[in-house]
Formats: sequence, structure tokens, C-alpha cells
Amino acid sequence: MEYFKSGLKSVLGTSTPENQPTGAEIVDKLVSRVSTSTLLEDRRDACRALRALSKKYRVEVGAQGMDILRQVLELDRSDCEIIGYCLDTLCNITSKETFEEETENNRNMQVNVGEQFTEMFLKNHENVTLVLSFLEDYDFRVRWPAIRLLTSLVRCRPKDVQDIILVSPMGVSKLMDLLLENREVVRNDALLLLIDLTKSNANIQKIVAFENAFDRLFDIIKHEGWTDGDIVVEDCLLLMLNLLKNNNSNINFFQEGSYLQKVAPMFELPPNLEEVGWSPQKVSNFLCVLQLIRTVVSPNNSSQIITACQKTMRNNNLLEALCNILMASGVPADILTETINAVAEVIRGNLTNQDYFANVLAPSNPPRPAMVVLLMSMVNEKQPFALRCAVLYCFECFLFKNEIGQELVVQTLLPSNTGASNLSMGQLLCSGLFSTDYLSNWFSAVALSHCLIENPAQKEQLLRVLLATSLGSQPVSLLHQCAVYLQHTSKLQAKLGILMLLSQWMAHSPEAVKVFLNVPGSMAYLTAQTSASEFDNNEELLQGLCAFLMGLCVVYNDNSVANYSKENLSQLVEKRVGIDTYCKKLSEVTRHEVYAKASKQPQIKAKHSSELLLEFEFCKLLKTLEGVIIQGLGIQRDLSNGISELSLNEHENALLLQYKELIRDQDKKLQESKKTVESLQRRNQELEAQIKELEENNTQLIDQNTLLKAQIAVNPNNKTTLESNEISPTSNPNKDLLEKIKILEEINREKEEELQCIRKDQDDLLTLLTDQDLKLNTFKQRLRELGETIEDDSETNSIDLENES
Repeated sequence: MEYFKSGLKSVLGTSTPENQPTGAEIVDKLVSRVSTSTLLEDRRDACRALRALSKKYRVEVGAQGMDILRQVLELDRSDCEIIGYCLDTLCNITSKETFEEETENNRNMQVNVGEQFTEMFLKNHENVTLVLSFLEDYDFRVRWPAIRLLTSLVRCRPKDVQDIILVSPMGVSKLMDLLLENREVVRNDALLLLIDLTKSNANIQKIVAFENAFDRLFDIIKHEGWTDGDIVVEDCLLLMLNLLKNNNSNINFFQEGSYLQKVAPMFELPPNLEEVGWSPQKVSNFLCVLQLIRTVVSPNNSSQIITACQKTMRNNNLLEALCNILMASGVPADILTETINAVAEVIRGNLTNQDYFANVLAPSNPPRPAMVVLLMSMVNEKQPFALRCAVLYCFECFLFKNEIGQELVVQTLLPSNTGASNLSMGQLLCSGLFSTDYLSNWFSAVALSHCLIENPAQKEQLLRVLLATSLGSQPVSLLHQCAVYLQHTSKLQAKLGILMLLSQWMAHSPEAVKVFLNVPGSMAYLTAQTSASEFDNNEELLQGLCAFLMGLCVVYNDNSVANYSKENLSQLVEKRVGIDTYCKKLSEVTRHEVYAKASKQPQIKAKHSSELLLEFEFCKLLKTLEGVIIQGLGIQRDLSNGISELSLNEHENALLLQYKELIRDQDKKLQESKKTVESLQRRNQELEAQIKELEENNTQLIDQNTLLKAQIAVNPNNKTTLESNEISPTSNPNKDLLEKIKILEEINREKEEELQCIRKDQDDLLTLLTDQDLKLNTFKQRLRELGETIEDDSETNSIDLENES
């Protein structure tokens, strides 16, 4: 600190306590010294002092010194020390964070100073190219601050920096070379820079991947000790995730380049895991590896990539390793949850992997199938909510496009001659379906519904399942009990779960519809819910699902139940509910935000149990059959029956004519409105063009005004800064700039006049050349008539010119 004070004294001279220089005055003199000093040592000392002041007096250093610092980077690049000081200073003034050293005025400013200076620095793209060039310098004093400055710029203006680096020669290659650094602090900061740089930019992601990023990252992970390593391992995995997420090209490269095999060592667990335990960093690293696995087999990827990655994981024992973690003891709950999700997506839609998972046994006594153990957790209300959701997703993926698995689950519910007393998947689902825990009701109902998707055979088989509701009572069918439970339960989520199960069951199944219609009170319940007018706590979803189930009873009705034929049910909807009300209730579901969220992806994304309302496959069914139901109810029969005015009575005909006249008037008004809209759109485009031009002209004014306000806010009496900007304290800066603009416009007019003169002279010259060419052709023609032979190329050239003209 004493050294710094002595340095300032040498720059500013001595001063009395009553005449202490302000921060702006100190910065102004230091900047002046950097720009005017002929000795490198003096410039270096001044740059060192500016770096020390750049946090406390960020606005002053940035406003007065940014251009000078950039010049130093260009002119004094041979001196590593002064370059390091300049890069550090620029890093501080463009930083997004607020420093503790900053003055109170700086901290309370409304604008983000770092982002403002970053925007100004990036206006000249050569500035970024210049900083990139310093990455080639091996000197620690240059390379490390250059990395930090680029990181600061990316975090403030990511899109702008990404675009500049993309067009910079070898820009990405220079960054990738940093991963080979043997100085860990440089390499680690380079990792952080690449993580920020590769976010949401597919082009940079592809370039980084093809610059051997995966090889270099796996080398670092191996050197650091795989998942037992420190946070550097996590950073490497985060960079890999950036390169792979939503990037099919990179995923394909990752799979074909045998990089999935390199993930396998990360899943090796020590034999004494329960004694060693899981450190917080190991948990973070492991979660990143699991997310990496899920990224390459995500349902959002193309089916070809998913299939190839699933096959590779099976052949390289990655699926086996995941199942071992699933069945291991002492695994933290969040690791176990994410492992279940990873297994789910590795087996989803892949019959071979699904079959492998069906045969995985838990190390229990007696051994039980892994899926049974997982379902036990799903219907246990004491288990963590996220874990239960993961088990349901795993069960859904196990059954996805797997008719064998669907049959396996349904068979465990049917009467068996083997006399097996082991707890089965079907028994667990039935117990959860009618338990007192409403979440178990929802989970079990959705799980059972997945046994029936696109599988008519299992819908019929499930109708054979009989339940004994009480001791000595007559057994009833599972569907019958579901319909009764729907009428008596008071929990909204339990009702929605049962309705989704019944919808999947009864769609395309007249036999299931017949059983449901024979349940006492079932149609009365649906009618009452569909015609209800009150809405409270997502009740509109319940009413919409009841309307949907009611529609299925019409569409897939074989007229075998006398009182509930298609015609009778259609009249029931029309008279008891009302066509308009019914259509509104049915369409309300697809417009609900819960539907929009559930229909996006197969996995359930819910942070709280109250968010479990609809699920993905039911949303698909609803979207597919909504139009079929509308048509099946005859709501559009006026269009399909070929009705005409002749078939109407006098009153109806008069009403029809009235409506036609109304439609004509509305059509006329619509056409007039369209013309008005088109006129307004044209006017809007003109105004937008004018606004864009004004915004471009105003950009420079805003930058200068912002900095001026900031300087005045820091020190209202700062006349030195104002004088250095050639603006007096009483003058108007926006006004001064307008005068400059007028001068520039006058110069522009003079240049335009000069250009017009040059163009006129050019036209005159072309005219003379044309006349000369015509005379030359005339002379050549006369020479030919006189018998002379002309063998040069000028004739050909003149003919070509004539043809072109």
C-alpha cells in the first residue's frame, strides 16, 4: 500500500489534506500519463496504478481510459507486464459483478456499468480479436488475464462475443489449446470460459467438439480421478453437457467416436462404498455423469441416435452398471432418483434393453425383480416425492412400445394356478390404486393405464380381473371398482388419475364401455360433473375429463346397453348438459396450462405433489380423440346431413335468412377492416424504419450521456473530466453533438457534389471512348473494302463490346 501511495505521489505531486485530489482527477492524470509518456516504465507505472483504482473508480477509469488502454494493448504488446495490467483493468471495468471497493454512488447506479462498458468495448470487433491474440502468448501475466477478460465479456454480452469469435480466424482453436495447459489455474479458467461460450450456440458447440474437445476433457477427468476428483471434473462434464444438449450432430459424433465407452469407469463403485461414503463433490460429479447419459438418449433426440446409443450402452455394460447402482446400498437419494431416470431412458422403446431390465433381480431375500422393488417405493407415501415420480417414469419407459412387458404386468393380476405368493407388480398397483394415499392413487392409475396403450388385447384381459371388496361379498371387476371409487373419493388428484385410466381403457374398446355403463350411477356422475358451473382449484380439469369420458361412451358404444345407446347418450348430452357447455368443458382441458406443461415431454416434471394432475400419454389420447368425439356426438350434423332451406319450416327459414344477412354484413365489415389493417401495417413499417434510423443515430448519444451522468453522479464538481471532454459544466452535451452532426452533414453534402462531378466526367470519358471506337471500326471496314487484311485482336474485342452493349 505504501508503494502504491508513493507511486501516486510521483504522478500527482504532494498535496495538503485540504487539497486532496478527487478520484476523477487522479484517474485523469494517470490516463494522461499513459497517453503522453515516452518512457515505457512511466506508462507501466501508470497502468499499474489504473489497475489498482479500476474497482473503486470503475466509471472514471472506464470513461477516460478505455481507448488509451486499447492503444497500449496494440503498441506495447512486446512488454508482458504492461499488457497484463491493461487486461486486468479492462476485466474489472467490464465485470458484471459489483465490487466492494466501489463508491456508494457507483453501487447505487441504475444502469449496470460493466454491461455498458462491455457494449462499448464490443462495438469494435477488432478488440475481441486483439484479446484473442494474447492467448498465444505463453507468459502467465498475459494469458491468464486475457482468459478472464474474455470470460467477463461473454457473461455480459454472450451473443455478441459468440458471433465475433465465430468469424475470428482460429478463434475457437486458440481457446481449445488452453485445455492442454499444464498450469491448472489457466486451464481451469479456460474451462469456465468455454462453458459460458458454448451455451445455446450450436455452431460453436460443433466446432469445439470437432477440435478434439471430448478427448481432452476425458484426459483431464482421468487425471483428476474420475468422479472422485474435485470441481474440475464437474466443470469438464458441464462443458460436455453444453456440447451435447439438443445437438444431434455432436451426439452422433460422441456415439460414433466411442466416447460412451470412456464414461464406464465413472460408474465403478468401490467395494467399501458404505464406509467411504459420498462427498458433496462426488455427488455433484456423479449427477453430471448421469445427466450426460440421459442427454444422449433423451426422447427429444432422433430415434436413430437414441437406438444407436442404447445399443452401445448395452454392449459396453453401461446399462448393467446403472442397474448395479440402482440396487446398491448406501446410495444418496438424489443419486438414486437420477439413476432411475437414466435407466428409464436407456431402456425406453428398446425391447432388448427392456427385457434385460425385466430380469434384473434385487439382492433381497428372497430375490425380487428390480421393478417390483421400485414399485414398492412408488406406492409408499414415506418415500421422497422425486423418487416416486422417477419410479413411475421408469415403469412407463419399461412398458413403452413393449407389448410383452404390458402382458407381463396384466398377467400378474389374473387368476393363476401356480399358487405363487410372491408380491407382484399388479398386486402393488392395485393396492396403490385404492389406498388412502391420494398420490398412490394417481401414480398407480397412471402406471396401469400404460399397460393398455395401443394394446386392445390387454384391455380385454384386464376386464377379467376381479376384486373382493369385502369379506364374503361378491367379487366385482377392476373397472367396476374404479368407477365406484371415482364417485366416492374426494381427492381431486385421485379422481383425475382414475379418469385417465378409464379413458385409456375405454378408448377403442366397446367391451370396456359396456362394463362402465352398467355401473350404477356412473353416467349420472359424469353428467353432473360436466354440467356443473362452479370452478375451484382446477375443477375445470375434472369437469373436462368427465366430458371426455362421456364422449368416449358415445363414440365406442355398441348399443348393447338398452338405456345407454349412442342416440340416448347424445340426447343426454344435448338436453342435460347443452352442446355449447359440453364443447366448452371439453376444450377447456387443452387450453389449460397444466395440459401445456404435461404434453411437452414424457417425464413428469413436478416440484410439488399438487402439480400432479395430467400426464403425457393421456394428453396425446385427448388430442387425438377430441375431434372424433365432437363428430360422434353429431354436433356438426348440420354440415353433414345436407340440410337445405326447403326442409325448414317458415319460422326456421326466416331465421336462416336473417343469419345470412347478418353474415353478409359482417363479411363486408371484415373486408373493410382488412383494408384498414393493411394500410396501418404499411404505415407501421414506415414508422418502424424511421424509428430504427433514429435509434441508430441516438446510440452514440446515449453512450456519451450515460458516462457523463455517471461521472457527474460520482463527483458533481468534476470540472476536469468535463473539460477533457471539451464540454463546459453549463453546456448542453446532446446540443454539442447536434452541432457536430450538422457539420458532418455539410461535409457529406460537399462530398456528394464532388462525387457527382466525378461521375459526370466519367460519363463524358465513356462517350469519347465510344466515338473513338466507332471511328476505328469505320476505318477498319474501309481498309477491308480496299483489300487490306487485319489480323490483330482489336476487331474481336470491338465485336464483343457491341454484343454486350
